[in-house]
Amino acid sequence: MGARTRQRDERTRAATRRAGRRGPIASAVSVFGELLITAGVVLGLFVVYSLWWTNVLADREASREGDQVREQWADDGPAGPGALNTQGGLGFLHVPAMRNGEVLVRKGTATDTLNGGVAGYYTKPVKSALPQDETGNFSLAAHRDGHGAKFHNIDKLKTGDPIVFETKDNWYVYKVFKALPQTSKFNVGVLDAVPEESGATKPGRYITLTTCTPVYTSRFRYIVWGELERVEKVDAERTRPAELR
Repeated sequence: MGARTRQRDERTRAATRRAGRRGPIASAVSVFGELLITAGVVLGLFVVYSLWWTNVLADREASREGDQVREQWADDGPAGPGALNTQGGLGFLHVPAMRNGEVLVRKGTATDTLNGGVAGYYTKPVKSALPQDETGNFSLAAHRDGHGAKFHNIDKLKTGDPIVFETKDNWYVYKVFKALPQTSKFNVGVLDAVPEESGATKPGRYITLTTCTPVYTSRFRYIVWGELERVEKVDAERTRPAELR
């Protein structure tokens, strides 16, 4: 019995010595593994922040600003939706195929503007027309991912789909007639008053939606063009056009 105990103790001491010799390597592997886990957690939290929490914050801000615009309309104040210098909001974009509710449209396409969960109309490099203009291209941009991601489902738009822009006094009803799934971010011709790449050949009343592509990148741009089909006056009940009912 004593011999077996001594053999067992000897094996235990040998195993302990071997473990001691592997100690530095095992420690290094353990530390490296913990660093990888930590990096993974940080990366996961960053993704959650970028793709979810920024949407929550942007939607809150956009909702608050949208309420203010509608209050201005109700009060018939001077900062109406047609004023070029307004920072509050020009009106609301409704695109049923994108399933993103109403989108407040503000002046400009700077990052700090679009990060507020809104769409913006271009002031440069090609100045956008406005819906009430007799001819021109009402050109808009919004984020596809994060910060409200208002144009996330832009690829769902098909020929004939409605795009409706709401102002205090009018509903502008456009119909999609062409999409360009990928083009250079430097291709400013898509914003022209007569966007030739859309197939348009003469002045009209166009709308252009632009956003980044592929999803989760900003390497290229996704473009959708529509043309004005009709204008409906807003009635006392603000009855929506048939395309939105």
